[in-house]
Amino acid sequence: MLATSSTTLWYATRATGVVALLLLTITVVLGVLTAGRLRTKRWPAFANAELHKRLSIITVVFLAIHILTSVLDTYVHIGWASVVVPFTSSYQPFWTGLGTVGVDLLLAVMISSALRQRISPRLWRGLHWLAYGSWPVALAHALGMGSDAKYAWLQALAAACIAAVAAAVVWRVRDARRAADLARRSGALTRTLTPVGTPSR
Repeated sequence: MLATSSTTLWYATRATGVVALLLLTITVVLGVLTAGRLRTKRWPAFANAELHKRLSIITVVFLAIHILTSVLDTYVHIGWASVVVPFTSSYQPFWTGLGTVGVDLLLAVMISSALRQRISPRLWRGLHWLAYGSWPVALAHALGMGSDAKYAWLQALAAACIAAVAAAVVWRVRDARRAADLARRSGALTRTLTPVGTPSR
């Protein structure tokens, strides 16, 4: 009975870990696109923000289940303290610790979002950026500690996640450059069309 329970928890840990990584990847991609205010006629910018928010909540749910099943699994000992204190687990302390770092970063984002109306926008943005840092840490945790890391399907999944985030970042950088170029050109055109001797205000 105990062996069956441990096996069930092990499979649950693996499954929820993979799903949490996928959801976190999509959340990060949406966050990057939302920051760049990506929009189309059929998909307004606020839809990105709303989807980003809802997926963030679902990601946290799967992450919570992943953590719970990991701690309850009697095959290895992780311990409750290791959930929030990095590198204190007796089982693969480095890779487990990376997972804890990712959890702590997401906790900081969650708390700052809950207190968004009570903290400055600059502080909120700074803390919110921690979510982007949690993604590579979570990816390293999955590849370093996950029992499925040796299989091609997980490696392909990790490569797809990396490609998706990289594509979003490249688009964001190019979009920022285009916006800066457009602003410079608009400023130059305004100066060119302003008659000489026009008083400035």
